Amino acid sequence: MTLATPSKRAAPDGMADPPPLRDTLTRLGLTADKRFGQHFLLDLNICRKIARIAGPLEDQVVIEVGPGPGGLTRALLEAGAQVIAVEKDARFAPALDDLATNFPNRLTALTTDALKLNETAMLRDYAGGIGARVVSNLPYNVGTALLLKWLLGPWRPEAMTLMFQKEVALRIVAPAGGSDYGRLSVIAQTLCETRLVMELPARAFTPPPKVASAVVNLRLRNERPDDRLVAALETVTGAAFGQRRKMLRSALKQLGGEQLCRVAGVDANARAETVPVPGFMALARAWLEQSA
Repeated sequence: MTLATPSKRAAPDGMADPPPLRDTLTRLGLTADKRFGQHFLLDLNICRKIARIAGPLEDQVVIEVGPGPGGLTRALLEAGAQVIAVEKDARFAPALDDLATNFPNRLTALTTDALKLNETAMLRDYAGGIGARVVSNLPYNVGTALLLKWLLGPWRPEAMTLMFQKEVALRIVAPAGGSDYGRLSVIAQTLCETRLVMELPARAFTPPPKVASAVVNLRLRNERPDDRLVAALETVTGAAFGQRRKMLRSALKQLGGEQLCRVAGVDANARAETVPVPGFMALARAWLEQSA
């Protein structure tokens, strides 16, 4: 893919701090676009708190998806990060371009779709090919898809500090035994240590969404299961939670049902939401061996 030319302009001596975000939005005539799931976080104190949670960021490469007018971007830059901001909505290019003048050679702003982005190529082109972490207030409509891309795709971040709708954040960190626990919980917790680190009410955003939001910190586990086992886990959890009201003997019937559960040492009469992560890993191993 072809990436946009990055914004890297030297700031003149004596340049003042960037203007308030509301002033930037007014000056550029920018409003949130529902098509992109946009809700702006304009409170710089909250943005700085998120940057601190994600830190230390001094001299670290950070990918930010959906920066909008650049509130969190500014906080990341203030924390010393080298930021690559990926924004699908070209209307925000001038705002990010202006911000780049205040942090010379520290901000690269790309206008492209993060779901289609080749992060490995991007980091090779703009960060010397080194690793990076992701810190983002993710657009609501693509948050889960982006998380799964980074968990399961060929490029994996060193760590992630991500804001989601609260209901999605709760699913990521949920333990077995409740309605929030599901396929996303199992996959995320298998591959990462997950923590819910901040909750934000709707009024913290402009315009306020209809739901609350929350920030989740995810750190990759030191030992990642083999890719074939991860793929098997995707298959097993997809079947189990696709019919979560059924007992595993029925939900997993196409994968071996009761026999699969017996080999894995998992109760075939259990429902998916009661099976902890190690149980699903055992089911994935058993199915992988059975399919070999």
